Amino acid sequence: MSRRLRLWLFAVGAAGVAVLFLAAVLRMPEFGGVVHPLRAAVLDAAAAHRTPNVVSAVNYDQRAIDTFGEETLLLTAVVGAAALLRGGDDAPPPRPPRTMEAVRAVAYLVLPVTLLLGLATVVHGALTPGGGFQGGIVLGTAVHLVYLVGGRAALDRVRPVTVYVAGEAVGTAAFAATGLAAAATGAGFLANVLPFGTAGSVLSAGTVPLLSAAVGIEVASGVVVLLAGFLRQGTAGDEAAG
Repeated sequence: MSRRLRLWLFAVGAAGVAVLFLAAVLRMPEFGGVVHPLRAAVLDAAAAHRTPNVVSAVNYDQRAIDTFGEETLLLTAVVGAAALLRGGDDAPPPRPPRTMEAVRAVAYLVLPVTLLLGLATVVHGALTPGGGFQGGIVLGTAVHLVYLVGGRAALDRVRPVTVYVAGEAVGTAAFAATGLAAAATGAGFLANVLPFGTAGSVLSAGTVPLLSAAVGIEVASGVVVLLAGFLRQGTAGDEAAG
């Protein structure tokens, strides 16, 4: 393809985007006005599907296909980072770092609390602020509190990386399977087809809790895999320098 043709293609595409952007700007509601049609539609849909947490209603119900794309992007990013950080798995772990007794005591106490907080954030994502992304980050971080207690050797014993690599795939596959199951009913990919239940119940909001749990598994596993690679590189560098 010649340079002139590429420029013409770009000009046509840019002109189309400019027209759409201008039309959107001209039809925007007045700044500071009282009419917010999108907000009203989002709130009505969340209430109809028994999802008090409107953010989760948007993420896992009203635009769940976008969330599936974001989850896939995270999976791709973790795979790429893990590939760049691979190597050195067979090397013996370095000696545990010198950690103050106060820090170790706090880590022992905070670890179970952090795990419970992460699980609660994922499970109650449809009801209270949180969800799979937020809870997954908390869970993945909680596992690495063990590093403060006993170093990488202790961490390796309680978090086999291969299990979390599989967890990433399971979380993404569960999200896709939920969407395909909805499509099989004729309602569309990732449509909310399960009973909405009683508002305020953990089992309410249809497929929202299932998708939140799938994202929580994928995000928590991805965080563990990422931090495992970074810790391996960091501790290997410290060992070589020492």
